[in-house]
Amino acid sequence: MKAPFTRSLWLPLSLLTFPYALPAADWLQFRGPGGSSVSQESGLPTALSESVLAWKSPLPGRGISSPLIIGERLYVTASSGPDQDRLHVLCLSAADGTKIWERQFWATGRTMTHPKIGVATSTPCSDGKRIFAAFSSNDVVCLDLEGGLVWMRGLTRDYPNASNSLGMASSPLVTGDTVVFPVESDSESFAIGLNAKDGSNRWKIARPKRSNWASPVEFGGGVALLSAAGLSVVDPATGKEKWAFGGGSSTPSVTFAEGILYVPAKGTTALRPPSSGAEPEVIWQNNQALCSTVSPVVHKGRLYTVNNAGILKCSAAKDGEKVWQLRTTGPYSATPVAAGDLLYMVNEKGLVQAIDTTAPEGAVVSTLDLQDTFIGTPSIGPKALYLRSDKFLYRLGGSLGK
Repeated sequence: MKAPFTRSLWLPLSLLTFPYALPAADWLQFRGPGGSSVSQESGLPTALSESVLAWKSPLPGRGISSPLIIGERLYVTASSGPDQDRLHVLCLSAADGTKIWERQFWATGRTMTHPKIGVATSTPCSDGKRIFAAFSSNDVVCLDLEGGLVWMRGLTRDYPNASNSLGMASSPLVTGDTVVFPVESDSESFAIGLNAKDGSNRWKIARPKRSNWASPVEFGGGVALLSAAGLSVVDPATGKEKWAFGGGSSTPSVTFAEGILYVPAKGTTALRPPSSGAEPEVIWQNNQALCSTVSPVVHKGRLYTVNNAGILKCSAAKDGEKVWQLRTTGPYSATPVAAGDLLYMVNEKGLVQAIDTTAPEGAVVSTLDLQDTFIGTPSIGPKALYLRSDKFLYRLGGSLGK
Protein backbone atom coordinates (compact mmCIF):
# COMPACT_ATOMS: atom_id res chain seq x y z
CA MET A 1 0.00 0.00 0.00
CA LYS A 2 1.30 3.45 -0.88
CA ALA A 3 1.67 6.10 1.76
CA PRO A 4 -1.28 8.43 2.38
CA PHE A 5 -1.26 11.40 0.01
CA THR A 6 -0.82 14.97 1.25
CA ARG A 7 -0.61 18.17 -0.80
CA SER A 8 0.72 20.72 1.61
CA LEU A 9 0.88 20.08 5.33
CA TRP A 10 1.46 17.07 7.54
CA LEU A 11 0.75 17.55 11.22
CA PRO A 12 1.87 14.74 13.50
CA LEU A 13 -0.85 13.57 15.82
CA SER A 14 1.35 14.45 18.78
CA LEU A 15 0.57 18.11 18.11
CA LEU A 16 -3.10 17.49 18.73
CA THR A 17 -2.82 17.62 22.48
CA PHE A 18 -5.49 20.15 23.40
CA PRO A 19 -8.25 18.74 25.62
CA TYR A 20 -11.75 18.49 24.27
CA ALA A 21 -14.77 17.50 26.34
CA LEU A 22 -17.67 15.95 24.48
CA PRO A 23 -21.06 17.38 25.43
CA ALA A 24 -23.95 14.97 25.26
CA ALA A 25 -25.39 16.99 22.40
CA ASP A 26 -22.57 16.29 19.94
CA TRP A 27 -23.72 14.85 16.59
CA LEU A 28 -20.62 13.05 15.34
CA GLN A 29 -21.72 11.01 12.32
CA PHE A 30 -24.40 10.38 9.73
CA ARG A 31 -27.75 10.13 11.57
CA GLY A 32 -26.16 11.17 14.85
CA PRO A 33 -25.65 9.03 18.00
CA GLY A 34 -25.24 5.39 17.01
CA GLY A 35 -26.57 6.15 13.52
CA SER A 36 -30.05 6.28 15.08
CA SER A 37 -31.44 9.66 13.89
CA VAL A 38 -32.63 10.13 17.48
CA SER A 39 -31.64 12.90 19.88
CA GLN A 40 -32.27 13.33 23.60
CA GLU A 41 -32.28 17.10 23.19
CA SER A 42 -35.27 19.14 24.36
CA GLY A 43 -36.42 22.63 23.49
CA LEU A 44 -36.50 22.14 19.72
CA PRO A 45 -39.12 24.16 17.82
CA THR A 46 -42.50 22.44 17.97
CA ALA A 47 -44.41 24.96 15.83
CA LEU A 48 -42.57 25.45 12.55
CA SER A 49 -42.80 28.89 10.95
CA GLU A 50 -40.48 31.54 9.56
CA SER A 51 -40.03 32.87 13.10
CA VAL A 52 -37.98 29.79 14.09
CA LEU A 53 -35.45 30.33 11.28
CA ALA A 54 -32.51 31.64 13.31
CA TRP A 55 -30.12 31.95 10.36
CA LYS A 56 -29.10 30.56 7.01
CA SER A 57 -25.51 30.66 5.77
CA PRO A 58 -24.32 30.20 2.18
CA LEU A 59 -22.13 27.22 1.35
CA PRO A 60 -19.68 26.98 -1.57
CA GLY A 61 -20.51 24.81 -4.54
CA ARG A 62 -22.74 21.81 -3.90
CA GLY A 63 -23.19 19.14 -1.28
CA ILE A 64 -25.79 17.01 0.46
CA SER A 65 -23.75 15.82 3.44
CA SER A 66 -25.16 16.43 6.91
CA PRO A 67 -23.40 18.80 9.32
CA LEU A 68 -21.57 17.51 12.38
CA ILE A 69 -22.13 19.29 15.70
CA ILE A 70 -19.25 19.47 18.17
CA GLY A 71 -19.78 21.87 21.03
CA GLU A 72 -20.62 25.28 19.58
CA ARG A 73 -19.33 24.45 16.12
CA LEU A 74 -20.69 22.87 12.94
CA TYR A 75 -18.55 20.98 10.42
CA VAL A 76 -19.75 20.35 6.88
CA THR A 77 -18.36 19.48 3.42
CA ALA A 78 -18.98 20.82 -0.08
CA SER A 79 -17.54 20.59 -3.60
CA SER A 80 -17.18 23.34 -6.19
CA GLY A 81 -16.00 24.04 -9.71
CA PRO A 82 -17.39 22.91 -13.09
CA ASP A 83 -16.17 19.37 -12.40
CA GLN A 84 -16.74 19.50 -8.61
CA ASP A 85 -13.06 18.80 -8.18
CA ARG A 86 -12.53 21.40 -5.47
CA LEU A 87 -13.23 19.81 -2.10
CA HIS A 88 -14.23 21.95 0.88
CA VAL A 89 -14.39 21.29 4.61
CA LEU A 90 -15.93 24.17 6.59
CA CYS A 91 -16.38 25.03 10.25
CA LEU A 92 -19.21 27.39 11.21
CA SER A 93 -20.49 28.89 14.43
CA ALA A 94 -23.64 27.13 15.64
CA ALA A 95 -24.77 30.37 17.27
CA ASP A 96 -24.92 32.58 14.18
CA GLY A 97 -23.72 30.58 11.17
CA THR A 98 -20.58 32.62 10.58
CA LYS A 99 -17.63 30.81 9.05
CA ILE A 100 -14.78 30.09 11.47
CA TRP A 101 -12.48 28.37 9.00
CA GLU A 102 -12.46 26.63 5.63
CA ARG A 103 -9.99 24.21 4.02
CA GLN A 104 -9.86 23.29 0.34
CA PHE A 105 -8.31 20.34 -1.51
CA TRP A 106 -8.12 19.09 -5.07
CA ALA A 107 -9.94 15.84 -5.79
CA THR A 108 -7.60 13.05 -6.88
CA GLY A 109 -10.28 10.65 -8.16
CA ARG A 110 -13.36 10.59 -10.35
CA THR A 111 -15.85 13.43 -9.76
CA MET A 112 -18.69 12.43 -12.11
CA THR A 113 -21.95 11.74 -10.24
CA HIS A 114 -25.67 11.57 -10.82
CA PRO A 115 -27.07 15.15 -10.95
CA LYS A 116 -29.15 14.50 -7.84
CA ILE A 117 -26.12 14.04 -5.63
CA GLY A 118 -22.54 15.31 -5.91
CA VAL A 119 -18.98 14.81 -4.79
CA ALA A 120 -19.77 16.03 -1.24
CA THR A 121 -22.50 13.48 -0.52
CA SER A 122 -20.93 11.46 2.30
CA THR A 123 -21.42 12.90 5.79
CA PRO A 124 -18.12 13.26 7.66
CA CYS A 125 -17.55 11.67 11.07
CA SER A 126 -15.59 12.62 14.17
CA ASP A 127 -14.12 11.15 17.32
CA GLY A 128 -14.41 14.54 19.01
CA LYS A 129 -10.75 15.37 18.27
CA ARG A 130 -10.57 15.00 14.50
CA ILE A 131 -12.84 15.34 11.48
CA PHE A 132 -12.78 12.55 8.87
CA ALA A 133 -14.33 13.76 5.62
CA ALA A 134 -14.86 11.44 2.65
CA PHE A 135 -15.87 12.41 -0.87
CA SER A 136 -17.27 10.63 -3.94
CA SER A 137 -13.80 10.98 -5.51
CA ASN A 138 -12.68 8.47 -2.85
CA ASP A 139 -10.56 11.11 -1.18
CA VAL A 140 -10.51 10.95 2.62
CA VAL A 141 -9.27 13.97 4.58
CA CYS A 142 -8.45 14.07 8.31
CA LEU A 143 -8.37 17.48 10.00
CA ASP A 144 -8.08 18.59 13.58
CA LEU A 145 -10.89 20.73 15.01
CA GLU A 146 -9.02 23.92 14.09
CA GLY A 147 -8.67 22.89 10.44
CA GLY A 148 -5.07 21.65 10.55
CA LEU A 149 -4.40 18.85 8.07
CA VAL A 150 -3.47 15.59 9.79
CA TRP A 151 -3.51 13.43 6.65
CA MET A 152 -5.17 13.01 3.25
CA ARG A 153 -5.61 9.73 1.42
CA GLY A 154 -6.50 9.53 -2.29
CA LEU A 155 -7.81 5.96 -2.49
CA THR A 156 -8.15 6.13 -6.30
CA ARG A 157 -4.37 6.17 -6.55
CA ASP A 158 -4.22 2.72 -4.96
CA TYR A 159 -7.54 1.37 -6.26
CA PRO A 160 -8.22 3.05 -9.65
CA ASN A 161 -11.29 0.98 -10.58
CA ALA A 162 -13.27 1.69 -7.40
CA SER A 163 -15.97 3.98 -8.80
CA ASN A 164 -19.36 3.95 -10.45
CA SER A 165 -21.19 6.21 -12.90
CA LEU A 166 -23.70 7.45 -10.28
CA GLY A 167 -21.18 8.49 -7.64
CA MET A 168 -20.25 7.20 -4.21
CA ALA A 169 -22.38 8.15 -1.20
CA SER A 170 -21.64 5.90 1.79
CA SER A 171 -20.62 7.85 4.90
CA PRO A 172 -17.56 6.84 6.95
CA LEU A 173 -17.65 5.70 10.56
CA VAL A 174 -14.88 6.11 13.15
CA THR A 175 -14.63 3.57 15.94
CA GLY A 176 -11.59 3.47 18.20
CA ASP A 177 -8.54 4.01 16.00
CA THR A 178 -10.24 2.83 12.81
CA VAL A 179 -12.17 4.75 10.16
CA VAL A 180 -14.51 2.34 8.35
CA PHE A 181 -15.33 3.42 4.79
CA PRO A 182 -17.29 1.31 2.24
CA VAL A 183 -16.07 1.81 -1.34
CA GLU A 184 -18.52 -0.42 -3.19
CA SER A 185 -19.06 -0.44 -6.94
CA ASP A 186 -19.70 -2.69 -9.92
CA SER A 187 -15.97 -3.00 -10.53
CA GLU A 188 -13.44 -2.87 -7.68
CA SER A 189 -15.59 -3.18 -4.57
CA PHE A 190 -14.34 -3.23 -1.01
CA ALA A 191 -14.67 -1.86 2.52
CA ILE A 192 -11.58 -0.45 4.13
CA GLY A 193 -10.49 0.21 7.69
CA LEU A 194 -8.11 3.18 7.78
CA ASN A 195 -5.79 3.94 10.67
CA ALA A 196 -7.25 7.10 12.21
CA LYS A 197 -3.74 8.33 13.07
CA ASP A 198 -2.22 8.37 9.59
CA GLY A 199 -4.72 7.04 7.01
CA SER A 200 -2.86 3.81 6.28
CA ASN A 201 -4.72 0.54 5.81
CA ARG A 202 -5.56 -1.44 8.91
CA TRP A 203 -7.61 -3.85 6.82
CA LYS A 204 -9.37 -4.17 3.47
CA ILE A 205 -12.06 -6.70 2.61
CA ALA A 206 -13.80 -7.56 -0.66
CA ARG A 207 -17.46 -6.58 -0.99
CA PRO A 208 -20.13 -7.61 -3.55
CA LYS A 209 -19.47 -6.10 -6.96
CA ARG A 210 -22.46 -3.82 -7.21
CA SER A 211 -23.09 -0.14 -6.58
CA ASN A 212 -24.03 0.53 -3.00
CA TRP A 213 -24.77 3.67 -0.97
CA ALA A 214 -25.69 2.32 2.48
CA SER A 215 -23.55 3.54 5.38
CA PRO A 216 -21.94 1.43 8.15
CA VAL A 217 -23.46 1.32 11.64
CA GLU A 218 -21.63 0.24 14.79
CA PHE A 219 -23.32 -1.81 17.50
CA GLY A 220 -22.36 -4.39 20.11
CA GLY A 221 -18.71 -4.57 19.13
CA GLY A 222 -19.39 -4.99 15.41
CA VAL A 223 -19.95 -2.86 12.33
CA ALA A 224 -22.88 -3.59 10.02
CA LEU A 225 -22.08 -3.38 6.31
CA LEU A 226 -25.26 -3.55 4.24
CA SER A 227 -25.79 -3.98 0.50
CA ALA A 228 -28.45 -5.43 -1.77
CA ALA A 229 -26.51 -8.72 -1.54
CA GLY A 230 -27.03 -8.93 2.22
CA LEU A 231 -25.73 -7.89 5.61
CA SER A 232 -22.23 -8.55 6.90
CA VAL A 233 -21.23 -7.68 10.46
CA VAL A 234 -17.47 -7.30 10.84
CA ASP A 235 -14.95 -6.71 13.59
CA PRO A 236 -14.02 -3.01 13.30
CA ALA A 237 -10.41 -3.67 14.34
CA THR A 238 -9.70 -6.43 11.79
CA GLY A 239 -12.50 -6.45 9.20
CA LYS A 240 -13.11 -10.14 9.92
CA GLU A 241 -16.73 -11.16 9.44
CA LYS A 242 -18.52 -12.08 12.67
CA TRP A 243 -21.87 -13.08 11.18
CA ALA A 244 -24.05 -12.44 8.14
CA PHE A 245 -27.66 -12.30 6.97
CA GLY A 246 -28.88 -12.87 3.42
CA GLY A 247 -31.10 -9.86 2.88
CA GLY A 248 -30.50 -6.18 2.40
CA SER A 249 -30.74 -2.99 0.39
CA SER A 250 -28.36 -0.67 -1.44
CA THR A 251 -29.48 2.77 -0.20
CA PRO A 252 -31.01 2.92 3.32
CA SER A 253 -28.86 1.85 6.26
CA VAL A 254 -29.61 -0.39 9.25
CA THR A 255 -30.74 0.91 12.63
CA PHE A 256 -29.84 -0.60 16.01
CA ALA A 257 -32.06 -0.02 19.06
CA GLU A 258 -32.48 -1.83 22.39
CA GLY A 259 -30.55 -4.90 21.30
CA ILE A 260 -32.32 -5.35 17.96
CA LEU A 261 -31.01 -4.64 14.46
CA TYR A 262 -33.60 -3.30 12.01
CA VAL A 263 -32.57 -4.14 8.46
CA PRO A 264 -34.14 -2.70 5.27
CA ALA A 265 -34.81 -6.16 3.80
CA LYS A 266 -38.17 -7.60 2.71
CA GLY A 267 -39.66 -4.33 3.89
CA THR A 268 -38.03 -4.31 7.31
CA THR A 269 -36.54 -7.30 9.11
CA ALA A 270 -35.84 -7.24 12.85
CA LEU A 271 -32.83 -9.34 13.86
CA ARG A 272 -31.48 -10.35 17.24
CA PRO A 273 -27.69 -10.53 16.86
CA PRO A 274 -26.12 -13.84 17.89
CA SER A 275 -24.03 -14.02 21.03
CA SER A 276 -21.32 -15.93 19.17
CA GLY A 277 -20.77 -17.08 15.60
CA ALA A 278 -24.28 -18.50 15.28
CA GLU A 279 -27.02 -17.30 12.94
CA PRO A 280 -28.99 -14.19 13.92
CA GLU A 281 -32.56 -14.70 15.09
CA VAL A 282 -35.25 -13.29 12.83
CA ILE A 283 -37.74 -11.77 15.25
CA TRP A 284 -40.14 -10.51 12.61
CA GLN A 285 -40.42 -9.35 9.01
CA ASN A 286 -42.92 -6.80 7.69
CA ASN A 287 -42.97 -6.34 3.93
CA GLN A 288 -45.28 -3.33 4.34
CA ALA A 289 -42.68 -1.39 6.33
CA LEU A 290 -40.87 -0.23 3.22
CA CYS A 291 -37.84 2.01 3.53
CA SER A 292 -37.18 3.05 -0.12
CA THR A 293 -34.19 5.43 0.14
CA VAL A 294 -34.93 6.48 3.73
CA SER A 295 -33.38 4.59 6.65
CA PRO A 296 -35.65 3.24 9.42
CA VAL A 297 -35.95 5.17 12.70
CA VAL A 298 -36.73 3.54 16.06
CA HIS A 299 -37.91 5.81 18.85
CA LYS A 300 -39.79 5.11 22.09
CA GLY A 301 -40.63 1.55 21.12
CA ARG A 302 -41.88 2.36 17.64
CA LEU A 303 -40.42 1.88 14.17
CA TYR A 304 -40.88 4.60 11.54
CA THR A 305 -40.42 3.93 7.83
CA VAL A 306 -41.15 6.05 4.76
CA ASN A 307 -41.92 4.68 1.29
CA ASN A 308 -41.56 6.29 -2.14
CA ALA A 309 -45.11 7.66 -1.99
CA GLY A 310 -44.37 9.62 1.20
CA ILE A 311 -46.38 7.27 3.43
CA LEU A 312 -44.99 7.37 6.96
CA LYS A 313 -45.69 4.05 8.64
CA CYS A 314 -45.52 3.60 12.41
CA SER A 315 -45.06 -0.01 13.58
CA ALA A 316 -44.46 -1.56 16.98
CA ALA A 317 -40.73 -2.18 17.27
CA LYS A 318 -41.26 -5.40 19.26
CA ASP A 319 -43.35 -7.26 16.66
CA GLY A 320 -43.66 -5.11 13.52
CA GLU A 321 -47.42 -4.73 13.84
CA LYS A 322 -48.90 -1.59 12.30
CA VAL A 323 -49.81 1.19 14.74
CA TRP A 324 -50.76 3.87 12.22
CA GLN A 325 -49.78 5.31 8.88
CA LEU A 326 -49.86 8.88 7.63
CA ARG A 327 -49.62 10.40 4.18
CA THR A 328 -47.02 13.16 4.19
CA THR A 329 -45.76 15.40 1.40
CA GLY A 330 -42.79 13.81 -0.36
CA PRO A 331 -40.67 12.81 -2.14
CA TYR A 332 -37.90 12.17 0.38
CA SER A 333 -34.24 11.35 0.26
CA ALA A 334 -33.49 12.55 3.81
CA THR A 335 -34.13 10.26 6.77
CA PRO A 336 -36.40 11.75 9.49
CA VAL A 337 -34.87 12.72 12.82
CA ALA A 338 -36.61 12.38 16.19
CA ALA A 339 -36.60 14.35 19.43
CA GLY A 340 -39.22 14.26 22.18
CA ASP A 341 -42.56 13.26 20.67
CA LEU A 342 -41.81 14.75 17.26
CA LEU A 343 -40.39 13.47 14.01
CA TYR A 344 -38.89 16.12 11.74
CA MET A 345 -39.07 15.36 8.03
CA VAL A 346 -37.78 17.46 5.12
CA ASN A 347 -38.68 16.59 1.57
CA GLU A 348 -36.59 17.15 -1.54
CA LYS A 349 -38.28 20.50 -2.26
CA GLY A 350 -37.56 21.94 1.17
CA LEU A 351 -40.85 21.40 2.99
CA VAL A 352 -40.07 20.71 6.67
CA GLN A 353 -42.84 18.84 8.49
CA ALA A 354 -43.17 18.23 12.23
CA ILE A 355 -45.03 15.00 13.00
CA ASP A 356 -46.71 14.40 16.36
CA THR A 357 -46.03 10.71 16.96
CA THR A 358 -48.39 10.57 19.96
CA ALA A 359 -51.51 11.41 17.93
CA PRO A 360 -53.73 8.32 17.48
CA GLU A 361 -53.10 8.27 13.72
CA GLY A 362 -50.02 10.49 13.68
CA ALA A 363 -50.40 14.12 12.63
CA VAL A 364 -48.52 16.82 10.74
CA VAL A 365 -48.71 19.59 13.34
CA SER A 366 -46.73 22.31 11.55
CA THR A 367 -44.72 22.95 8.38
CA LEU A 368 -42.12 25.37 7.05
CA ASP A 369 -41.40 25.70 3.33
CA LEU A 370 -37.75 26.62 2.81
CA GLN A 371 -38.14 26.43 -0.99
CA ASP A 372 -34.76 24.85 -1.58
CA THR A 373 -33.40 21.44 -2.58
CA PHE A 374 -32.79 19.08 0.35
CA ILE A 375 -31.36 15.60 -0.09
CA GLY A 376 -29.31 15.28 3.11
CA THR A 377 -30.54 14.21 6.54
CA PRO A 378 -30.94 16.91 9.25
CA SER A 379 -28.81 17.10 12.39
CA ILE A 380 -30.00 17.96 15.92
CA GLY A 381 -28.18 20.13 18.44
CA PRO A 382 -29.17 21.94 21.65
CA LYS A 383 -32.58 23.52 21.02
CA ALA A 384 -31.92 23.55 17.28
CA LEU A 385 -32.41 21.61 14.08
CA TYR A 386 -29.79 22.04 11.35
CA LEU A 387 -30.71 21.40 7.72
CA ARG A 388 -28.39 21.51 4.77
CA SER A 389 -29.63 22.31 1.26
CA ASP A 390 -27.67 22.41 -1.96
CA LYS A 391 -26.78 26.06 -1.27
CA PHE A 392 -27.26 26.90 2.40
CA LEU A 393 -27.00 25.63 5.95
CA TYR A 394 -30.07 26.50 8.05
CA ARG A 395 -30.68 26.64 11.77
CA LEU A 396 -34.24 26.21 13.04
CA GLY A 397 -34.59 27.13 16.71
CA GLY A 398 -33.45 30.16 18.66
CA SER A 399 -34.24 33.80 18.06
CA LEU A 400 -33.99 35.29 14.58
CA GLY A 401 -30.51 36.56 13.90
CA LYS A 402 -29.01 35.08 17.06
